[in-house]
Amino acid sequence: MKQKDSIQLFEDKKVRTIWDENQEKWFFSVQDAVQILTDSADVKQYIKKILSRDETLKSNWGTICTLVEMKAADGKNRKIQAADTKGLLRLIQSIPSPKAEPFKLWLAQVGSERLDEMQDPELSIDRALEQYVQLGYSESWINQRLKSIEIRKELTDEWKKRGLKEGVQFATLTDIITKAWSDKTTKEYKVLKGLKKENLRDNMTNTELILNMLAEASTKDISQAVNPKTFDDSKKVAKQGGNVAKVALKELEAKTGKKVVTALNAKAVLGANNSTKKLTQKKPKK
Repeated sequence: MKQKDSIQLFEDKKVRTIWDENQEKWFFSVQDAVQILTDSADVKQYIKKILSRDETLKSNWGTICTLVEMKAADGKNRKIQAADTKGLLRLIQSIPSPKAEPFKLWLAQVGSERLDEMQDPELSIDRALEQYVQLGYSESWINQRLKSIEIRKELTDEWKKRGLKEGVQFATLTDIITKAWSDKTTKEYKVLKGLKKENLRDNMTNTELILNMLAEASTKDISQAVNPKTFDDSKKVAKQGGNVAKVALKELEAKTGKKVVTALNAKAVLGANNSTKKLTQKKPKK
């Protein structure tokens, strides 16, 4: 089963999803969907109550839900309950929520958009741009972020050509690259920025994004040049690629006298920007 994970937005709330290329359909996190529809403080208990009320749903629960590997709240990949569009629509029938109808329309739209993107990949970039705009990111940051997605894709494609596996091996190589240029593993970097399940790259500054792109692009170029044969060889390449960005980071810090890798994250910056907007929108006192 070839899959591609993603984050979809419903009313600015995140829904973890997996696209199954073999079946050509989305699988959605049941927990995220129920949380959005109910605002429940304990989603697991809410689901148990639904099943106790709806015997038909309970008897078909094993068919409706399937365990799929997605990112959990701690940032690690874990097997969680997921359902396709049809399964979620059945679940929604048992949830009294004013958001039910809008959510149904959203499910239909997500499915339609993915089929469109398969025919025209540029649409996925356009939609990513729209989502970042909705979240309040600046235009310059969005341009860097979209470019970083392209560079990351080129690197992972190179790793796949080398026979490396998504999951642990990709994560290990990414940690090596990140550690080489920033002196922090991905987990340490997220701790510095006060992140939990948030995406690290979505919380990097422009400069951090640029250096991370340089590290990943350099790793890809070096890999293509030296043709690593084993996972250990690719580890060495990953460190070399990260070191290229490390040189640039040290040079920049020497010139500016400022640290590049900081605790500053997009959540704090966007919050400050939104507060500023609210202040400027207030009418002056007469």
